Amino acid sequence: MDIKNAQLNVDNWIKEHGVRYFNELTNMAQLTEEVGEVARIIARRYGEQSEKESDKNKDLGEELADVVFVVLCLANQTGVNLQEAFDKKMDLKSNRDHDRHHNNEKLK
Repeated sequence: MDIKNAQLNVDNWIKEHGVRYFNELTNMAQLTEEVGEVARIIARRYGEQSEKESDKNKDLGEELADVVFVVLCLANQTGVNLQEAFDKKMDLKSNRDHDRHHNNEKLK
């Protein structure tokens, strides 16, 4: 599924199940919460923190999907075409950073 269709799917879900979008500030707070859940898994599973028994069953993919869902909500309610924005960003990064990382000694 492309980003455009993902935005449409989220919008349809909100209309059918969610009653309405939470306001932008609530969604921003929710996004922060979801990113925090991703950070907790990464820090404990892949970082130096020890993983609590209660965290071992947390699904990183599910938490990342929560982040994507809220980002799509924010894009929808603020009128951002995320497909266009993402494509533009990839073009920019591809042109600007074409050789940048290949020439980075830290990555070799």
